Amino acid sequence: MRSTRSLRALAAALAIAACATVPETGRKQLVLVDSDQLAELALSEFEQLKRTTPISTDPDHNALVQRVGRRIAAVAPVPDARWEFVVFDKPEVMNAFAMPGGKVAIYSGLFDVTRTEAGLATVLSHEVAHVVARHGEERVSQTLLVDLGGQALSQVVSTSPGVAQELVQAAYGVGAGVGVLLPFSRKHELEADHIGVLYMARAGYDPAEAIEFWKRFAASSAKQGAEPPELLSTHPLDETRIAELERVLPEARQEYEQARPQTSR
Repeated sequence: MRSTRSLRALAAALAIAACATVPETGRKQLVLVDSDQLAELALSEFEQLKRTTPISTDPDHNALVQRVGRRIAAVAPVPDARWEFVVFDKPEVMNAFAMPGGKVAIYSGLFDVTRTEAGLATVLSHEVAHVVARHGEERVSQTLLVDLGGQALSQVVSTSPGVAQELVQAAYGVGAGVGVLLPFSRKHELEADHIGVLYMARAGYDPAEAIEFWKRFAASSAKQGAEPPELLSTHPLDETRIAELERVLPEARQEYEQARPQTSR
């Protein structure tokens, strides 16, 4: 029991010591890992991905992604980021992702949904927002805390019969996954939507186009099959994120009006 209390005390101490604030939203977050080290690991993984995954040779898509990516990165407050925007030739997959340090990937299948430059800006600004908000670091930190909790639970049930111990640990795994990590992913996605729509507005893209993009994405997703219940999904339902974007649109619209005289020069 003393070991259990020690692990819990360690987790609490780490949580207090590593509290940070997300730009734009002001949300308090827990970051237990070094961002520079994680960025180096991400760089290595991204280079491996480029060696093993076909990269698009479409000159129009590549030029558009570089142009939009530069505009979004220019308004993102990450001075040490090594921004890189790569189009992977994955026509059957609608996906995009970002890694700590500024590595951003978009699969070519998404161009069927983005359709416009502002639609692409919606996707890239969302991914850039993940980097700015240090969601990768926060996700790793949450996993570390869950692992600490698992160790503490193992100490508590160590005297239980074998079958009971396995059942309790299995229940903890389900509870941790659904109750902590998946909701945290949905929180990250909605937060990246919020921050991203501000960045696309500051870069001179109409933020209302973000809502139109997600409506197209929802329609495309519906054609591919039903989504899992939101409780069991790592992403919020399209209807949820559209509603949230509509809520923050007035804020983004003000940013857009301020940015237009500069970006129109």
